Amino acid sequence: MRLTVIGTGYVGAVHAACMAELGHEVLGVDIEADRIGALAAGRPPFYEPGLSALLQRAVDSGRLRFTTSTAEAAGFADTHFVCVGTPQRADSGAADLRYVDAAVDGLAPYLRDGGHGPVLVVGKSTVPVGTSERLRQRLRTVAPDADVAWNPEFLREGRAVADTLRPERIVAGVTTEGAEARLRRIYGPMLASGTPFIVTDPATAELVKLASNSFLATKISFINAMAEICDVTGADVLTLAEAMGADSRIGPGFLAPGLGFGGSCLPKDIRALTARAVELEAGGSVALLREVDEINRRQRRRVVELARRLVGGTLGGRDVAVLGAAFKPLSDDVRDSPALAVAEAVRLRGARVRVHDPEAVDNARAAHPELQYALDVAKACEGADVVLHLTEWPQYREIDPVTLARSVRTPALVDARNSLDAVAWRSAGWTVLAPGRPQLG
Repeated sequence: MRLTVIGTGYVGAVHAACMAELGHEVLGVDIEADRIGALAAGRPPFYEPGLSALLQRAVDSGRLRFTTSTAEAAGFADTHFVCVGTPQRADSGAADLRYVDAAVDGLAPYLRDGGHGPVLVVGKSTVPVGTSERLRQRLRTVAPDADVAWNPEFLREGRAVADTLRPERIVAGVTTEGAEARLRRIYGPMLASGTPFIVTDPATAELVKLASNSFLATKISFINAMAEICDVTGADVLTLAEAMGADSRIGPGFLAPGLGFGGSCLPKDIRALTARAVELEAGGSVALLREVDEINRRQRRRVVELARRLVGGTLGGRDVAVLGAAFKPLSDDVRDSPALAVAEAVRLRGARVRVHDPEAVDNARAAHPELQYALDVAKACEGADVVLHLTEWPQYREIDPVTLARSVRTPALVDARNSLDAVAWRSAGWTVLAPGRPQLG
């Protein structure tokens, strides 16, 4: 089939490359000429494992092209995936839909003369419930034959290619049999391999992404709330999480205590869901999410406090090494990064901060040029009074604490992600603190 993907950021670039991998002819559309140029040359504008080779293969095959022309896109295909961003509005927690509206409004005038059959606009952007119906009404005045469906993405940064090609489920929010049939055809290889295809109304499809992310955020904040209780009772949060996760009704996923969540999805989505519920006069139904958000913010302050304790009560004039800048491993995304939030908070308390990350240093430097950066762990830790482990990259688990102790001024570690071998580090002479594990202190 012929498809367009409007918006070639994180979701759009991955979706376009994966649809080409399935054999479809795909045209990626974006207003940023530099991004289009890089993608057309087979270079993704962000780090995502497996995407570079997939993109290059799709471009070389001729199945994937890119353009800045919406008119060209309208003439190329009759199915258009909208993958633009929906960031949090500056004045509230609500989602900013200006890019979604602009994408649909830009496409609409060219749909009247389309000769490929009924036009289907498929939203993949994360939007408040009710958006697809509003867009359907908006399109109807210009392109009365166009249909709108919602097909949310459930990508995990660092695993986005696999999540697209081998998804756990596909959700199709449709109002017509034709839209359902077309999405079934597009995703035919996944359905043939047994991927569940959940057909629902557009409102439910819009809501499922926000509800799923809000539930995951709640699990993370819950175990971090338990970590706070562990800190005042002497209990061990890692053993607690293991015992809880062994219950099949709970499961171990997202019960990782530590610095909490960040990135462009979970924080934004719980706030967007809360804001939309308030607009619908159902704010009481999501009151829990306000506390989830506050617990998550509090973890950053708690890690700063652990660092302060390890350096004798004041961070002023201290040298602090930070391991990790991305909001999660296997990504160079620093949007709402807990690691960078802690690094900046420590700097504002008078410390000299040097940051290392395997992939995210360039993005971190652009967002926080006031911090110092190092290209290797030893350099980042040279002369440090305390080392803060803030992003759980697998490379950091391979650090030899005996060797690293020779680089620092004081062998003191805050394992904010609870993922390093505390026994090995302590045996190497390090003082170790971690959220929810008071016995280490």
